[in-house]
Amino acid sequence: MTFKPTCDLYDEYLDLARVPAITFLNLGGIKGFCGKVVTVKCFEDNSKVKELVATQGKGKVMLVDGGSSRRCALVGDVLAGQAQQAGWEGIIVVGSVRDRDALRELDLGIMALSTTPRKSVRRGEGQVDIPIQVGGIWCKSGDRIYGDNDGVLLLDGD
Repeated sequence: MTFKPTCDLYDEYLDLARVPAITFLNLGGIKGFCGKVVTVKCFEDNSKVKELVATQGKGKVMLVDGGSSRRCALVGDVLAGQAQQAGWEGIIVVGSVRDRDALRELDLGIMALSTTPRKSVRRGEGQVDIPIQVGGIWCKSGDRIYGDNDGVLLLDGD
């Protein structure tokens, strides 16, 4: 997939484009990124995120439904660095991340609702590759996702 700005995509696809009603912070070293969605649903437990960053991520963006929790971070510099090494295009967290300054140095797209210094626990909970609802829209693994300073936009997978 080739990145195209979200505003241009919206103008091109109009009603086919799905835009979550959430404002994300763009925190990674890449200002605009895209890929095929891999969904994760977890609440204050980043066990599944840790498992996924160890897998090949070329052409993929991890979309993490963290229940909008701002109490703890689901991604920090260590997991984001592992994701970069595994070739992931980006990680979008409906929740919090940490290590903001270090994330900015990575060659990885990272978006989240907020930052916090508190890390999450690991209890082995969470689900991968299930439909999730983000900002009032449904998303599933295989959808195409784009993120930039204007927000996040999804299109159905090929």
